[in-house]
Amino acid sequence: MIVRPPRVAVRPLLPTSPFAPAPVLPPEQFAAQDRVTHDKYGLGRVTSVEADASLIVDFGSCRVRIVTPCTKLTKL
Repeated sequence: MIVRPPRVAVRPLLPTSPFAPAPVLPPEQFAAQDRVTHDKYGLGRVTSVEADASLIVDFGSCRVRIVTPCTKLTKL
C-alpha cells in the first residue's frame, strides 16, 4: 500500500496582497551627462558609460566607477 501526502490547493494571490511578489522593474538606463544621486557620495554627473554596464560618475570631490544595476544610485 502506497501512502501519498494530501494535495494542497494553491490559492491565487490578490494584487493588493502584502504577500504578492514585487513586480520586476526594468534596469535604469544611464547616459553621459545624466545627473544622479548616490546614497553614499551624494549628487554627481555620469561622465562615461562603459560597455560592461558600469558607469564613471563625477561627484565633485571624487570620481567613482559604479557597476549597474546599483540600488543606491538614482537618476534625477
